[in-house]
Amino acid sequence: MKVAITGGNGFIGSHVVESLRLAGHELTVLDISPPRADVDWAGVRYVRGSFLEEDALDAALDGMDCVVHSASTSVPSTSMANPVADVEQNLLGTLRIVQSMVRRRVPRIVYLSSGGTVYGVTSGEPVDEQHPCMPISGYGIVKLACEHYLRVLSRTHGFSSLSLRASNPYGPRQAGSGVQGLIGTVMHRLRKGLPIDIRGDGSAVRDYLYIEDMADAVTLAVASPLEGVVNIGSGTGLSVLEVVRAVEQAMGVVACKRFGEASTSDVPRIVLDCRKAASELKWAPRTTFELGVRTTASKLSEMPS
Repeated sequence: MKVAITGGNGFIGSHVVESLRLAGHELTVLDISPPRADVDWAGVRYVRGSFLEEDALDAALDGMDCVVHSASTSVPSTSMANPVADVEQNLLGTLRIVQSMVRRRVPRIVYLSSGGTVYGVTSGEPVDEQHPCMPISGYGIVKLACEHYLRVLSRTHGFSSLSLRASNPYGPRQAGSGVQGLIGTVMHRLRKGLPIDIRGDGSAVRDYLYIEDMADAVTLAVASPLEGVVNIGSGTGLSVLEVVRAVEQAMGVVACKRFGEASTSDVPRIVLDCRKAASELKWAPRTTFELGVRTTASKLSEMPS
């Protein structure tokens, strides 16, 4: 298949590129940044541009069999700072992708939604796809709105769509800026001898998924006829403090922890029920959390400081 990946130069997108290429697909990447140096781009058509630009979209989507939409201009911690920009860029940007798909007659889209934010504060766990969605952050609201638009517009225009509600991905190439990605942030700060800033008391629970397992799920989704929404996660919950301890053990370093106020846009806990992915995508995570953290730490140690 010919597959276009928006945001294919990013942390998630670059791993999706590698997984899709290994499966034999012909790939086009649309990304605003130049190709990163830590990825082999052999055989990949690279279109430099934004998913907000009609010309760039049409150039990237021409002749494609599927679009994987992984690009985003916001993260949960930044979406509330400028909700107007979040809607203009990420919701309207997704609609621009649909318009380009219709113009170029692309028959399928796989959308990377958010299993960590669309459900909001949940009742019981693990949470399956039938659980009510009441997001408490702009990021979750926009992700859910994109899902709904894809559901409706796919019927109107005759393409198929599948939204993957992914949990918290981690692994090699994850940035350590602190904006998003607890594990990447903790590892990068420990490597530099910096303290770890924790929002709240560290009891918030999340579902962490190794990035290669997530990329494998995307690859299966591209080739699958499945439509609608499906959770992609580990099915196991870990607190922030448990994650920090695991990273400390993997790196052989003890962190200096600084506790601050909890964020009002963070749900207290979320663990995903991924039985639908197992039964309908034939997917299940293969990497234990301990192995994933050790592998990520090992890869980081190989990079120049």
